[in-house]
Order: sequence, then C-alpha cells, then structure tokens
Amino acid sequence: MNRKSHIESNPNILFGKPVIFKTRISVDLILEKLASGDTIEDILEAYPNISKNDIFACLQFASESIKNEVVFSLAS
Repeated sequence: MNRKSHIESNPNILFGKPVIFKTRISVDLILEKLASGDTIEDILEAYPNISKNDIFACLQFASESIKNEVVFSLAS
C-alpha cells in the first residue's frame, strides 16, 4: 500500500497536520481512537467516508515516523 495516496499534509488543512486524503480527519485522531480501544469497524462506522486502507495508512505513517526518529542519549 502506498500511504502517500491516503495521507496528505497541507498547510491549509488543520494547520498542516497529516490527515486522511480529502478529509479533515487527522492521523493522530485515528491513532488515538485505536489506542483507546476502538476497533477498525468502530472507526469506519463513525467516519463512513474513510476506508480500512486509510486506517492502515495511518498506522504505516506512524510506523515510518517512529522508525525515522533520531534518539539522542543524555547519559554522559
């Protein structure tokens, strides 16, 4: 799956936060709902204009963000 066809970041939409393409539904909202125990089916019912692949793209976006994060040690 190409997450770039599902997730966009536009400074004119939610101040540039990553959102599901052609919506104002942010990636962090979907991740928060999953983390709080909502199922994919719950989310699809609450937001019928998104797809299961959109939700998977949110997870992929989060994974790529963490994978590319640089961590610095404060230990001396």
